[in-house]
Amino acid sequence: MLKLSANLSMLFAHLPWPQRFAAAHAAGFQAVEIQFPYEHSVQQLQQWLGENQLKLVLINAPAGDLMQGGSGLAGTPGRKAEFAAGLQQCLHYATALGVEAVNILPGRLAAGCSREQAIAVLHGNLLLAADTLGRQQIRTTVEAINRHDMPDFLISTLSELQQLPAHANLYWQIDLYHMARMGEALEPLLRQHWQRIGHLQFADVPGRGAPGSGALDFAALFAQLASLPYAYWSGAEYRDTDGAVQWLQPLLAKQAMNGQQG
Repeated sequence: MLKLSANLSMLFAHLPWPQRFAAAHAAGFQAVEIQFPYEHSVQQLQQWLGENQLKLVLINAPAGDLMQGGSGLAGTPGRKAEFAAGLQQCLHYATALGVEAVNILPGRLAAGCSREQAIAVLHGNLLLAADTLGRQQIRTTVEAINRHDMPDFLISTLSELQQLPAHANLYWQIDLYHMARMGEALEPLLRQHWQRIGHLQFADVPGRGAPGSGALDFAALFAQLASLPYAYWSGAEYRDTDGAVQWLQPLLAKQAMNGQQG
């Protein structure tokens, strides 16, 4: 059975933040994710979550100037101290809010930096995060993002994920949208590598809209995910201008029926 979370940084984004939590609960979600929760206090987030019987399952570690077009922190030489400080801020939020997984964004290739230098820095920071978060039983994930949306992103393909360092607490965050945009075959990726996935996200291709708005066969993908021993959450992270969740109720109803039959 799929465990579905709503990414409130993108879903219900036309609403003020308190109403996004209420909308997620009303739609049938039991969990949410927030890309960067740091504009809100821990106490405020606890209130919104509690009022709507929701669990916060994923946040990103601070990424510096990445979302403003910069290179970010995790793979940029000279910014290790900033990454470490951001990791401590993230750890405070994650432990206080009961977050299950923290995502590390590798970032873009910095100007004047070789890819080899950037990857070496990234590897060191990922191992630091995996150790630090692992001591609190929080999964560390690292996300591949397609280079159409983010040119020069350091990690974008399955093969690049496979070259990351091995660590018992370092998982992949697989966004089906980003993988499809890079031409990766989703069915074999999920079938062969589900054990390495610590969090999933999804949106349709090519427009990053809701399931059913593009070219991906979500009926088949959801059925495959439900059949796998994958135990973690799958986050709806698509562009949403009006709270479109028409795909969700049929899926929840199907899961409820299968649960009753089981």
